[in-house]
Amino acid sequence: MRGKTRVYAIVVMVLAASSAARGQSTYRQTVPLDPVNIDRSANACVDFNQFANGGWIRNNPLPAAYSRWGSFDELGERNQEALTKILASASSSTAPRNRTVRMLATYYSSCMDSAGAERAGAAPLLPRIARIDAVSNRMQLQREIARLHREGVGVLFNFGSTQDAKNSTSVIAAAYQGGLGLPDRDYYTKTDAASTTIKTNYVDHIRRLFELSGISSSQAASDAQRVMALETGLAKASMTRVQLRDPVATYNYRNPAQLAVMTPNFNWSRYFADVGNARIPAVDVQNPGFLTAIDTMLSSVPLADWKAYLRWKTIKNSAPRLSSAFVNEDFRFSRTLSGAREQLPRYKRCTRSTDSGLRDALGETYVKENFTPAAKTRALEMVRNLKTVYRERITALPWMSDVTRRQALVKLDAFADKIGYPDKWRDYSTLTVREGPFLNNVIAVAEYENARELAMIGKPVDRAEWGMSPPTVNAYYNPSMNEIVFPAGILQPPFFSATADDAVNYGGMGSVIGHEISHGFDDQGAQFDAQGNLKNWWSEQDLAAFKQRTTLVKNQYGDYKVLDSVLVNGDLTLGENIADIGGLSVAYAALQKALAGKPRPTIDGFTPEQRFFLAWAQIWRQNITEPAQRQRIITDSHAPGVWRVNGPVSNMPEFAQAFSCKAGDPMVRGDAIRAAIWE
Repeated sequence: MRGKTRVYAIVVMVLAASSAARGQSTYRQTVPLDPVNIDRSANACVDFNQFANGGWIRNNPLPAAYSRWGSFDELGERNQEALTKILASASSSTAPRNRTVRMLATYYSSCMDSAGAERAGAAPLLPRIARIDAVSNRMQLQREIARLHREGVGVLFNFGSTQDAKNSTSVIAAAYQGGLGLPDRDYYTKTDAASTTIKTNYVDHIRRLFELSGISSSQAASDAQRVMALETGLAKASMTRVQLRDPVATYNYRNPAQLAVMTPNFNWSRYFADVGNARIPAVDVQNPGFLTAIDTMLSSVPLADWKAYLRWKTIKNSAPRLSSAFVNEDFRFSRTLSGAREQLPRYKRCTRSTDSGLRDALGETYVKENFTPAAKTRALEMVRNLKTVYRERITALPWMSDVTRRQALVKLDAFADKIGYPDKWRDYSTLTVREGPFLNNVIAVAEYENARELAMIGKPVDRAEWGMSPPTVNAYYNPSMNEIVFPAGILQPPFFSATADDAVNYGGMGSVIGHEISHGFDDQGAQFDAQGNLKNWWSEQDLAAFKQRTTLVKNQYGDYKVLDSVLVNGDLTLGENIADIGGLSVAYAALQKALAGKPRPTIDGFTPEQRFFLAWAQIWRQNITEPAQRQRIITDSHAPGVWRVNGPVSNMPEFAQAFSCKAGDPMVRGDAIRAAIWE
């Protein structure tokens, strides 16, 4: 289910946002915690991130093709190397030729066929543009929107399946705001100099891609302005990212009759049939005001403007899969937002495309070669240990009443744990990939995924579903499923190692596990019950006490400066910051349990407690471009890496004790402002 399913991850879009430069040295984590990465000239009590990661930051300059380079990216690169090896083997003439191997080989090879892409030029795109050109009335326009949705082109709004937030056993349809070409509504609505420059560059980018697709220069320039005006209208009708964090405000159950009243200019019954499922009983509308606005636009905006917009979205979606002229222009503009200086080599782009498109077909082989049963067993043991500490913390909370406490413990006990990979893999028997233009295979996969998604609507929820592929360097909590999920891709050094000491494993993977469990009880997750239903289970007094504590978190992070006068958005990042603070604190307590009665050796001059905090810090080390940092402040629900290190530890007396910090040190927050949720 892609729809509006709420998934709270440890980090956003690691692999999709990453690319490695040609010639970049292969990453290898040689030891669980390398002392070379430490800056011993820094004071741990003044800036722990600099102390823990200063050596690494100095010795690992940002690769040319990366907008960010850190532990997640290093491990992601290593996982991608493993996937490339699998795909190269599948594509060799000596590979076993079962259906899955043939599908992987054909998909990857069609992406790698640079000579074929150059010969084809814009040709794979032209039939799709011709269909848009043929649109002559509003009904044909709406049918074209449905066709593009089937093909994975995000025009106007997004549509898919999701769990019913108030009946978590069933799947309904979901419609949510979308249709923008820039990363967020704020890029259209802000009028500062930087935003204005980006908008100017974006219009020029639209014009350039229009011209590459065969549109005359004069029409390309005019149509680019039409597109910008239309997308600005969509942006103004969109909720902010902070508003979208409210699960109550974004749950709006509408049956087809109610939809027809809300949007009289849009024929939903026709759309349902055209997009692939005529029998849709209900839709969860994320933002009713957005649908009302686009309904008005469908009748008021000239048809020529809509056709220009559909052409643009089709071309933009296709550009990375076409000839070098399209690919290079797509990258040229992306540099405006990312700050990357060099494009990813083709084989790396194709590996990522295959991982994204054929996730289970490739992931199954990855797991067989890169994830052992022993690793899964130890990870599950850590999950159980973290849950035990959470149970103890919740049981002892002085500010929570017994009636709320009972419900919290019921929810904790109901958590589903998913480790490594799915219990069942996707069936690709209805998907056909062919030799020829890669764009055609990308669309075939999009149509397969669309059909799979829409077929779920009206059926019971499949709780075996995964929201990430096994090689992904990430983890997540899904409140509607009440599940924590840890793909095999992250269960590797520096996050987790079967040979590492407990201090390193609990500071790394243990804190990640604690982070995801905390999401079940953060300001959003706390609004869902044990079965995953959007339902208040808190007493009024307990909820007020909880909000008092989360306000301290919001205020703490809202004071952190990132660039110039740019501050962290304390409201947008609240849930992730709560999870970081709670997860690290509980992981530390779990480490103490694991160390009980065992030897406590000093390694490389550091105690187990110090190594725990150093392991936490190393997973957030990073170098990042200024444009990428500015974009993340607007779009990312996570705080920047430096504050993910320093923010949580400054709230922990255990950290101050480990490094002999004193009251008044920057890494020691006073009792009046110290954020503590689960203690």
